[in-house]
Amino acid sequence: MTSRSLLSEDKRTPEIAEQIGRFHRDIVDQVSATVERDPVVVVGMAQNPFVKKARQALDQAGISYTYLEYGSYFGMWKQRLAIKMWSGFPTFPQVFVRGTLIGGNAETRQALADGSLKKLLG
Repeated sequence: MTSRSLLSEDKRTPEIAEQIGRFHRDIVDQVSATVERDPVVVVGMAQNPFVKKARQALDQAGISYTYLEYGSYFGMWKQRLAIKMWSGFPTFPQVFVRGTLIGGNAETRQALADGSLKKLLG
């Protein structure tokens, strides 16, 4: 598996590193704490059909989850950007199982179908 290239920390000034660290830190801290605390977490946004589909799939499988919603297509895009920067995943929903990002709607449905999501839950 190849991970995407990230700008090396030594290629950032200390001031920029601090700005990155502060960028909507409250939202990132909230998501991070919830992901660490709760077995299944769905991070999403209003009006996104893929968020709705992932939640419906979990509901149909009888898996309870915590849902965190940050805005819609019309607002809170900077907060969502901070979450994307933190997780490294470019879209919503972002589904976490026992602290591990399993992906979005398609990956969640696949994990439900092949049983890997329930294995992660133990």
